[in-house]
Amino acid sequence: MSWLPRSPKARRRLWVVAAVAPILALAVGLSLWALRDTVTFFFSPSEATPDKAPAGRVVRLGGLVVVDSVRHQPDGAVVFVVTDNAADTEVTYHGELPDLFREGQGIVAQGAFEPDRRFLATQVLAKHDETYMPREVAERLKVEGEWRPEGGATDR
Repeated sequence: MSWLPRSPKARRRLWVVAAVAPILALAVGLSLWALRDTVTFFFSPSEATPDKAPAGRVVRLGGLVVVDSVRHQPDGAVVFVVTDNAADTEVTYHGELPDLFREGQGIVAQGAFEPDRRFLATQVLAKHDETYMPREVAERLKVEGEWRPEGGATDR
């Protein structure tokens, strides 16, 4: 075996590396496999296509709550529409909405799309002060030219 080092000390190091490398690779692989379900992707309504956000996969959906779209159902569910001014998505949420949830304001909802592309939210996060909007939502609105600074005018 001419590819092995001649020194016994160097051979020992090579064998240690050869033994540790597969164990380390297996540990990293198992860690990544275990974390695959904890990764949550963020989408705006126009980006949430069936290819990128398939039904049943937990994602975050962010945008502005459409004015006059909030409806309270008899079963306790709240249905509202989220928009990024390019597309709209209907969101259904069972539970109590945050105190700061309002129409026309930015929110992020975590949940999954149903096969009919309605979004079933398990958690709704609303802005926490007058100037806050989730960074991803603000960036998407700026890209779309729909960003409304505090004066309420668009950058168009």
